Amino acid sequence: MSGATHVTAPGPRLYDRAAELAAVARLTAPAGDGGVLFVTGGPGEGRSVLLARAADDFPGPAHRVAAPGHRVPWSGARALFAALAPGAPEARRALRTARGEDGLAAAVSGLLGGLPVLVCLDDLHLWDAHSRAALAAAWRRDRAPGRPGPRWLVSAARHHRLPDVPGAETVRLGRLGPEGARALLLNLCAPPPAPPVVRRLVEEAAGHPGVLVSAVRRLGTARLAGGSPLPEQPVDGAVLTEVYGGFLKHLPADARRLLTVVALAGRTEANRTEASRTEEGRTDAGRTDAGGREAAHRLPGVAVDAVLGGARAAGVPVEPLDGLVADGLLCRADGLLRFEDPFLGRAVLASAPASRHHGVRRAGAPRPVRTASALARGERHRADRLGPPAAVRALAPAARGRSHLVRGLAALAGGPVMDAHEALLRAAELLRDRAPAEASDARFLAMEAAWAGGDVAACLAALDCGGDAGGTERDFLDGLGAALTVRLGEARPALARVVARDGAEDDPRLLLRAGSAALVLGDTAAAARIHARALARARAEHRTALLPRVLEHLAYAELRAGRYSRAARTAREGLRAAEPVEQPNTAAHQHAVLALVASVTGDGPAVAEHAGLALGTARPHGLVQAATLAEWALARDELGRGLAAQAAARLVPLVRPGPRGGHFALRMLVVPCFVEAAVASGRTAEARSAAGEYAVWAAQGLDGPAPALLARCRALLAQGEEGEEAAYWFGEAVRRHEGCGNDFERARTLLAYGTWLRRRRRPGAAREPLRDALVTFERAAADGWADHARSELRATGGAVGGTADRTAWGLLTPQQQRIARIAARGATNREIADRLALSPRTVDHHLRGVFARLGIRSRVELPGVAGPDPRAPGQDGGTEAKGLVSSRARRSAGSS
Repeated sequence: MSGATHVTAPGPRLYDRAAELAAVARLTAPAGDGGVLFVTGGPGEGRSVLLARAADDFPGPAHRVAAPGHRVPWSGARALFAALAPGAPEARRALRTARGEDGLAAAVSGLLGGLPVLVCLDDLHLWDAHSRAALAAAWRRDRAPGRPGPRWLVSAARHHRLPDVPGAETVRLGRLGPEGARALLLNLCAPPPAPPVVRRLVEEAAGHPGVLVSAVRRLGTARLAGGSPLPEQPVDGAVLTEVYGGFLKHLPADARRLLTVVALAGRTEANRTEASRTEEGRTDAGRTDAGGREAAHRLPGVAVDAVLGGARAAGVPVEPLDGLVADGLLCRADGLLRFEDPFLGRAVLASAPASRHHGVRRAGAPRPVRTASALARGERHRADRLGPPAAVRALAPAARGRSHLVRGLAALAGGPVMDAHEALLRAAELLRDRAPAEASDARFLAMEAAWAGGDVAACLAALDCGGDAGGTERDFLDGLGAALTVRLGEARPALARVVARDGAEDDPRLLLRAGSAALVLGDTAAAARIHARALARARAEHRTALLPRVLEHLAYAELRAGRYSRAARTAREGLRAAEPVEQPNTAAHQHAVLALVASVTGDGPAVAEHAGLALGTARPHGLVQAATLAEWALARDELGRGLAAQAAARLVPLVRPGPRGGHFALRMLVVPCFVEAAVASGRTAEARSAAGEYAVWAAQGLDGPAPALLARCRALLAQGEEGEEAAYWFGEAVRRHEGCGNDFERARTLLAYGTWLRRRRRPGAAREPLRDALVTFERAAADGWADHARSELRATGGAVGGTADRTAWGLLTPQQQRIARIAARGATNREIADRLALSPRTVDHHLRGVFARLGIRSRVELPGVAGPDPRAPGQDGGTEAKGLVSSRARRSAGSS
């Protein structure tokens, strides 16, 4: 395809986009007050062109911001502020605001004011996670009535999961109709192409505007005019690579490799089908219509087993498969996999390296089946997770059941957990009459897989398949089923019998069942005790494959019991135990536990590290429980650092019910943290709704600290009302904490109470709860929370102990010390500037240096850290400062 071509740039002109342009018009209407419009579509379907058209048509200022070339944290926000701000200093200030408590909404408002501005963000799926979270929080934030805000027009790939923004509209770009494609083609070419060429290109491009543009660009003038014949495939691999190459490049490497396996398996199936037709004399070689060409170019569906077998032989991980199906890149139906977009499949084939082609061809060679060795490996969770071959399917039902059990164990240890659920359910069915003990294990493991995946219906399916069970297992199945369907009156006695009977056994598997029952009942102390017993038995019996699972259960039980140092120690041991037996799913859960413990100690880097490792496995494997714990840890760390808006935005999906929410067993546990973040960030209505649902759950008695945490939530929600109500609920929360045993949550309640008292100008009353909170945080090694309590205590004028602050005071310059002493007496920046013959800007600069050196956040903390004045009183403060001091002292004495 060589030669020149006369192609004009498409520009902002659009075809077959009436509905999309109408949505843009609604967003940009002069009478509107802002909003968000999401535009999704596949590669080359015109998202960027629609944004360009909207920016050109908008009567006011319009800014287009492309995705940065990298995903460094906050790189997207930097690009946004660089486009909106008049200069670099303003952009840097906006970024600082966005990363603070006020969030990105305040930063954008500070740059734009109340002007009607259109902000077009392209390729949101390529922006970094920090910027996406900040944008989502800004979009959800309620604006003041009558005050217009910016119009946000945001494009993203079709597979990207958009944030949940109330009132936002979503437009999904589709393919062009024949008339629209023909109009686009005629607009692209000058002179117009020959009519047969137009018909052929419109048919080949199948309404895809990007494919049509790329195909025209690669054809010469002679071919477009009809003087030279068109190639056999005008839309060939080069065209599709140009359109889809960037999209494929940004997919994870394992996902790209698995797509290549699917595409090559589809091509192999197509070649086999074509060969059989040729042998039978039923070739379609004579067909030249559109249907014949589509059938020739479209990759057929391939059996899931064939794909998994090819991936196994080529050494390609299969874990991304569920994610590719969920994102709509692949379609799975009737046991077959196919590309949702045929062009994508052909682009994958064209862009795959030649070595990958050869590797998958070799995968087609027959391989010997070693059933006995596979079953032996399954005893240590190292079975072939890719499906039994024909020789295994031909075995007796008991052997097939054990084969499914092997596959389920392998997937539960290191694959998609819902695949494990299906395999284990099948194993339970096949083994029910032939090996009841193994069938019982398979049922319990299937329930565990569904529990890890956050699927209540799948949990109930696993429980329902044990119709012939009796004794303690019957109690467990009935009790857990009743608990999952909120029939607690039936659940409690049955599960209590499980705890009493299985909790006294020596079999680690029965002890795990008893510990799970205790956790469902909310008896975290019993759960930790029983799981510790299971750990001792597993070690004594050298159950190396079972040991990581036992440690996983024990770490979670200790976490729920508030024993954070023990939970961290157990989780680290669990990581060491999971590595040699290749159980990454268990390791992901342990990383999530370590992230939550780090959010207690205030170790931000550790939170980010462990949460990232947990989510890296949890998302592709469908580990909803581990993912919820990791996101909760990240949010609690953000809340501890004062980023309440970001924490609330991260927690909103976790506290909402439904398949896109958090784990069903953790949702209520997250609510108190969400209420605290939501109240601090102004999302009071959402906080009140969540607290109402939490009150119903707390009354069921399934969590010891719940009544105290509910009282804290009510106190936080009452802060803006009468002081007596908030004081009452804070007092109730502290009283209820006395019997629940979770010292960390008690300290957080005391911190919130002391902060509320200080802000109501009662520093004397605030000191006692703040000192108690500080001591508890220090005892728990919760350094970040201890720093917060220490700052609040300083702000009341209370002593916090230690010599670090005095040492830091000595490192200040004499000028900084003079300014800090005057500010500590209550003088404003202007008063300090007048007294010391400085500008207010210079005073502000010095105070920022003082805050950074002393490790404090604001001037209200200065009285607790300012050193003594070596000179006579009043020498550097003047009459004005002394007047301020005496008046403030009188107010403080009256309030305390």
